[in-house]
Amino acid sequence: MFSYKATKLLKRKKMTKIQIAYLGEKRTSCRHLDSGEKITTDAPIDNNGKGSYFSPTDMLAASYISCMMTIIGIFCEQHDLQFIQGNGEVQKTMLSNPRRVGSLDIELDLRGNNWTEKDQQRIKNAAKKCPVAQSVSTEMKININFIF
Repeated sequence: MFSYKATKLLKRKKMTKIQIAYLGEKRTSCRHLDSGEKITTDAPIDNNGKGSYFSPTDMLAASYISCMMTIIGIFCEQHDLQFIQGNGEVQKTMLSNPRRVGSLDIELDLRGNNWTEKDQQRIKNAAKKCPVAQSVSTEMKININFIF
């Protein structure tokens, strides 16, 4: 199933497991097995769902910006910078044939942290290299507006 090298790498890294159950009516329940936390997803209205919960592609959009903020927090901690506040919004645009996320428009409001211009640039660079950003297709357009 896995090559020797991949198996060796898997043994070194802690693997996160998430259990997914289909609830019917195009909904799923996602349970994080380490913490027990749950998230329900629903198909969006424009794809035959009720839109009552985050859709899987909404979660992708939220994951992207959440990952960026998490990386900023880690970067600041590692470089003795205060990260007092951060807020953001993401707008997802869907494409068809095949149906997929075509673009994310992200706005990160990081005002009030009193970072130097040099630190701001380093924070931008770190945020853009978050694991989610490194995992999505390069065909997805990502527009990021950092506000300092």
